[in-house]
Amino acid sequence: MARPTDTDRSRIFCTEDARRIAQKRLPRVIFDFIEGAAGREVATARNQTRFDEVTLQPRVLENVGARRLETRFLGQTHGLPFGIAPMGMCNLTHPDADRALARAASRFDIPLCLSSAASSSIEEMRDWAGDHAWFQLYVGASMEQSLDMVHRAKAAGYDTLILTVDVPQVARRTRDLRNGFQMPFRMTPRLLWDFASHPSWSLAMLLNGAPEPRNFSTSATATRFDRSASRAGADWAFLDRLRDLWPGRLIVKGVSSPPDARRIQAAGVDAIQVSNHGGRQLDSVPAAIDLLPRIRAAVGPDYPLIFDSGLRNGEDIVKALARGADFVMLGRPLLYALGAEGARGLNALIRILAEETSLTLAQVGLTDINAVGAEILADASDMPKPKPATRTALKAY
Repeated sequence: MARPTDTDRSRIFCTEDARRIAQKRLPRVIFDFIEGAAGREVATARNQTRFDEVTLQPRVLENVGARRLETRFLGQTHGLPFGIAPMGMCNLTHPDADRALARAASRFDIPLCLSSAASSSIEEMRDWAGDHAWFQLYVGASMEQSLDMVHRAKAAGYDTLILTVDVPQVARRTRDLRNGFQMPFRMTPRLLWDFASHPSWSLAMLLNGAPEPRNFSTSATATRFDRSASRAGADWAFLDRLRDLWPGRLIVKGVSSPPDARRIQAAGVDAIQVSNHGGRQLDSVPAAIDLLPRIRAAVGPDYPLIFDSGLRNGEDIVKALARGADFVMLGRPLLYALGAEGARGLNALIRILAEETSLTLAQVGLTDINAVGAEILADASDMPKPKPATRTALKAY
């Protein structure tokens, strides 16, 4: 008799299932931290609505019985065309979240990017995930601490660094403000009731200890993490300095402007991550999937692009690749899965996303994820725009 898999035991059959179960299991303050966004949260809704409006052209009579999802990006081969985006304080969803993410990265042969504000340290994640681990850097109020993290990542053996640049200041996130979300938690009657109403989560946290942003407490400067502090130290001068300092692959995350993309490309950065931070920074930002063709046109057809923001299923992954991405990263859906069922839910959802991606390939008549291009888009308006002329590009500087 075959041994049941995570998928067999899971109640998750799609991202929305993971979200629904997580909303019931997690205290409101934690669920809203995951799902909340800037302002009226229009940008987050727009990200998903625009994905729904991008249509694919089915093809028939192609032999698509065997399909390949293995992807080569920045000189590395990955088992799937997507990885795990940097996310702060994942252990708030489940006490073993970071270890579960590390095991999943190794199991599915995909990259996992550890956030500066993660619940686990740079060194711990490298030990758990090995070469699958990437590191994401925020440049906060303390330049000394930021550079210390870079040196720690280098010493630990990381070869890929992602610099996030779209959070010069954390936006007002109304849900967090209403709920009194802060680290460490300040216990109020409302928060105590919220925790008491979710005993399974609360008991797990009591047994394992409240998570903290480990990279700050373990830093040589040992500065307390201040979520509201300015992160505007990531400027153009710092980018040049970081490019000289970091010997490995350097990616800049949070790019939504074509002129910025061209300037980052000219600075010798290895790849750009097109993102609107999942709508968590500027509520009036265009949908991320609409930004992607503009950035692709700006940097040309061969420059490596990663994409995140708004992805919820395998069809979305294929749409992002068709609109100009070379690789995608997923965040909120995986936190929903962890919040819903821990490692079991995480592994189940990754398998589901992989299956959905493969099935989408079959529907559009392809057998290799690396063959996805603009020709599978049903609407010509969804196709990436041609690369601008050199004179036009130079005017942006």
